[in-house]
Amino acid sequence: MALLSGGRSGFFGLDIGTIGLRAVQLRGSGSIKVLERYGEVSLDPSIASGETIADKQRFAQLLSQLIKQAGITSKNVAVNIPSQKVFTSIIDIPKMAPAELEKTIRYQADSFIPMPLAKSKIDWLVIGDSPTAAGKSEVLLSSVANEFVEARLAAVEAAGLNVIAMEPDSMALARSLVAPEALIPQLILDIGSANTDLIIVKDTIPHLVRSIPTGSQNIVRSATQALGVDATQAQQFVFKFGLSRDKLEGKVYNAIIGAIDSLVAEIERSIKFFGQRYGGLKLDRIIVTGGASTLPELPLYIANKFAINVEIGNAWRNVNVPPARQNEVLAVSSHFAVAVGLAERTQRA
Repeated sequence: MALLSGGRSGFFGLDIGTIGLRAVQLRGSGSIKVLERYGEVSLDPSIASGETIADKQRFAQLLSQLIKQAGITSKNVAVNIPSQKVFTSIIDIPKMAPAELEKTIRYQADSFIPMPLAKSKIDWLVIGDSPTAAGKSEVLLSSVANEFVEARLAAVEAAGLNVIAMEPDSMALARSLVAPEALIPQLILDIGSANTDLIIVKDTIPHLVRSIPTGSQNIVRSATQALGVDATQAQQFVFKFGLSRDKLEGKVYNAIIGAIDSLVAEIERSIKFFGQRYGGLKLDRIIVTGGASTLPELPLYIANKFAINVEIGNAWRNVNVPPARQNEVLAVSSHFAVAVGLAERTQRA
């Protein structure tokens, strides 16, 4: 499922994040591909969202720098669409032939999505029978503003690249982090800099997608205010001590637990909603990724809250990495789940 997709092979995945650009190029056509190239460069948030000519030029320069440093050989690229820019919903539609379904969704699109159809790109995927309405199909529907898509296309093409697909983060994360043979639903928690993506994956397909405006910046900001230190020192404290109660007399724990519990409350709401829709269906595990996933004792805290297995996601689980580079790539795994998932599109799109 992609909101923009072409048919070319030979491409790499590009994740345009809030504070970084990440690229991954894989080789092969089987279920396990081989890592060829990968890399990342830091990105100032103002440049990522900037509209000035100078910001656009700087973005193209950084992207070209990333391609050169990583040794990416393809000009074709699959690019992410951040979850906070995508409206994603599960809808129930009467069962009908594909052609009729397309007409129905497009005719009724304005009642499904928050923006006018003329100003949006939409895509959908029939994922099975509705669990709540007999005689209806369950459809995963996504939409994104044309304005955002066009701006992202222009930004990437300015670096001399050819965009062959644009795909929501949720689809890429599900592809890279969840085993294709997984039978029991799993929750992905991607804790980024500014936002946290919460995705419940069932039968390899996202069945619930939420973007929560809480990320590592909020956690560090809480520490800055409570500890009376600057942002740099607060970040060092947060990522060194995390939720350890016995370090610094529990001061860091007490400073950030409010922000963490706010996030935990959103997880709880999502799990409850999912269970209500799917007849009390339980989750198998929670997979944590993103920059803040490395906070000491955060996975344990979440596991204890929900009495469920929590694991740190391995973005390279479906990638053959040379032995000499395994420690190197595992060290940055939490940053590359979206880019890897985009690069894997051909095998489990």
